Amino acid sequence: MTSGIRSIKKQDSYERILDAAARAVRSNGFAGVGVADVMREAGLTHGGFYAHFKSRDALLAKALEHAGRGSAESISRRIDAQKEKGGSPFRALVERYLSDWHLAFPEAGCAVAALSSEMPRQCDDVREAARDRVRSLVAMVRDALPPGTDDAAALTVASTMVGALQLARTLGNNAQGKALLAANRNALLRQYGGTDAAL
Repeated sequence: MTSGIRSIKKQDSYERILDAAARAVRSNGFAGVGVADVMREAGLTHGGFYAHFKSRDALLAKALEHAGRGSAESISRRIDAQKEKGGSPFRALVERYLSDWHLAFPEAGCAVAALSSEMPRQCDDVREAARDRVRSLVAMVRDALPPGTDDAAALTVASTMVGALQLARTLGNNAQGKALLAANRNALLRQYGGTDAAL
């Protein structure tokens, strides 16, 4: 086997591990991520783990980064689609983040909302990856807000979205949880994105 093919196979395995770990960490929290389970979910043997990561903490930090990148790309696609229709980027962001879908599928959504209460108790590398995720979320909000909105608004909106999603998930994927999301969605859109109600 040539080194190029080996390199491609190794990269493919690495991506599968990250995909599995990103889902697991958002579903089960940091403590609920086991190396053996992640490797099994990725379709790989446990013994191959150390060819990709020096430790479980290194996996967690990369999984957090991977989860955040995937979530940001999903939201960015929604924003771009809204802009093509002449819609507001802020509306697209708020409606996607505070959606019934995001309530129901934490394993595919924002890592900050799924894990923020656990982040301060992690090792330095994982905490730094967590801080990067928070900064990225705030930057995404800042970019989506109407021109001239100050930085404090981006911090407020990001905090409101994360907190609302966490509280809605606590209430459950039910009428109460959905009502909490709708109330926050409408409040944010009235304050920062126009007076019309969320779609």
